[in-house]
Amino acid sequence: MLHRELGAVRRSVEAYPDEASLWQVPAGLPNAGGTLVLHIAGNLQHYIGAVLGNSGYVRDRDAEFSRRDVPRAELLAEIDAATEAVDRTLAALPNDWLDAVYPERVAGHDVLTRDYIIHLASHLAYHLGQLDYHRRAITGDRRGIGALAPAELPDPEAAR
Repeated sequence: MLHRELGAVRRSVEAYPDEASLWQVPAGLPNAGGTLVLHIAGNLQHYIGAVLGNSGYVRDRDAEFSRRDVPRAELLAEIDAATEAVDRTLAALPNDWLDAVYPERVAGHDVLTRDYIIHLASHLAYHLGQLDYHRRAITGDRRGIGALAPAELPDPEAAR
């Protein structure tokens, strides 16, 4: 699911007509599209790549929200890095990892890793929706980018 949604984030960034439109903030919206991308990528690289996968990634959450005019190529590279962190980490974890307590306390609480992965997927989907609406508001283009396509769900035979 995380991989599917990250693919939709990538398609969203590619659907903006130019780099400047990624950084526009229309009245009533709290974040530019570029900001959402930096936040999505940083969040997954930290919570999955660094915390579960010991990747060494060091998150700068403040920069996710303060950086501006990051080129589209760099945003796409961040999405690719997050996708790689998710794929590499989840493939390497032992079979019982979902039933373990997540290695970092979340908002002062212990949670099961499975619950936190679901939270991370929901967080990603929430921001993907914001990104899609941002692009539509900025460009006036009402067409979607195929976000949350059921056809992109994993094949159950391939998962065995």
